[in-house]
Amino acid sequence: MVNQEKIGKFIAECRKQKKMTQYELGEKLGVTEKSISNWENGRNMPDLSLFKPLCEELNITINELLSGEKISEDNYQEKFEENIINTISYSNKKVREKNQLIGFLLMIFGFLMSIMGLMAFNPDSHSCFFSVVIGVIFSTLGFFELVKSKSYLKTLLYLVLFFIGYMGTILLLDYIGVSYNDRPPIFSIKTTTIDSTIYYDTLFYDVIRCNKNTEEETYKIIKNKKYNDEIIMTYCK
Repeated sequence: MVNQEKIGKFIAECRKQKKMTQYELGEKLGVTEKSISNWENGRNMPDLSLFKPLCEELNITINELLSGEKISEDNYQEKFEENIINTISYSNKKVREKNQLIGFLLMIFGFLMSIMGLMAFNPDSHSCFFSVVIGVIFSTLGFFELVKSKSYLKTLLYLVLFFIGYMGTILLLDYIGVSYNDRPPIFSIKTTTIDSTIYYDTLFYDVIRCNKNTEEETYKIIKNKKYNDEIIMTYCK
């Protein structure tokens, strides 16, 4: 692997030999003094696009930069091959870290969108439904970024399990909202209105809303099956 600490010390050593301050080197490369300090302290590496101009300023080769030391001619080819492997590994690691960051951000955004849909919007509105759906989509995309380096079958399996678990949690929270907060379900397959009564047909249970928009408004959860208008009205008597 690329030894950032060793490379950083080598950059500092070469810079001092050139009698340059961190500020002066940064000016020549178009970066800040803090960036130079971070390189020399091993906190991070220069961008790949800066390798060549940095080496020109320090009068070293890219091979020596990646080795973190001066290289003799006898050892040059061996170090060159080693550094190619290390650089590829380092680049892959950075790509993975970037993908993981993107994945976490997407999942957090999706989670917040789902919570906002469940808690902030009126369940009868389209905004509520679409907010939850968008949240599910973004959270699933974020999870995909985290697991896409796995094999195809494992990635697919993880995605399916995540989606089922996420949707199961959303549906459970929706059910709790109907049961304890007296609100209509978000995910209803069919809605039937009979005077001041509304019948919601959901995937796992049904809900009858009696005396809509009155002080006596109530919600009753019933078994998931086919109901006609007459039977529905009996629940509100």
